[in-house]
Amino acid sequence: MNQQMTTARDPITPEEALELLKEGNRRFLDDAPYNPPMDRLHRLHLAAAQQPFAAYLSCSDSRVPPELLFERGLGELFIVRNAGNTLCATALGSLEFAVTQLQVPLIVVMGHEACGAIRAAVSVARGQAAYTGNVSKVLQSLLPAVLEADPWAEDLCNAAALCNVRKVVRELREEASPALLEPQTAGSLLVVGAYYHLDSGRVEFLD
Repeated sequence: MNQQMTTARDPITPEEALELLKEGNRRFLDDAPYNPPMDRLHRLHLAAAQQPFAAYLSCSDSRVPPELLFERGLGELFIVRNAGNTLCATALGSLEFAVTQLQVPLIVVMGHEACGAIRAAVSVARGQAAYTGNVSKVLQSLLPAVLEADPWAEDLCNAAALCNVRKVVRELREEASPALLEPQTAGSLLVVGAYYHLDSGRVEFLD
C-alpha cells in the first residue's frame, strides 16, 4: 500500500492500518526523508472532510508527537492527547467520535519512557509529594497502574507506564460502550497498546 494516504481513501482493515504505522516508525528509525503532502490543494481537500486511518490516545509530552514518530501527514491520524494518556470522559468520547463518525479501524493507546505524569503519580503513591486541583484528578486516574506495577519497584515509572497502557487497552476492549465494543466484535475495529522508547525512537506494539 502506498505510504501516502489520500484524502478520499479506500476502506482499509485494522491490520493494514497498523502496518502503516509500523512502516512509518521504521522509516523514522532509519532517518528516511519523508515529505507528506501539505500543499494548498491538499489542505483544501482536507477542509471538505477528514478520513484518518487511526485514532491515537497518547501522552501530551512534547517529546512524543505521533505524527512525527510514524511519519504521517495532515488528516491521517485522529489524535487525543493528555497527561499520562488517561482514559478520561473527554478522551473516551473523542475515541467514540473517531470510530462512529469517521470510521477509523484502529485505536492505539501509547505510553512512553520517563513519563512525567506517571512519575508524579509514583511520588504520590510513595507519599513523597502531594498535588492539588485538577493535577490531583489526573494523578488519581494513574494510581491504579502505579499500584499494579508495585510502588516500590526500582524502575517503577516505566513499569507503571506499561501497566497504564495495558489497563486502558483492557478498558477499551472489555468495558467501553457498545459504540466501541460492537465494531471490535465484528472485526472492523482493533485496539492495541504501544510504548515509545525515547532514546531509540522505537515504538513497541504490545500485542
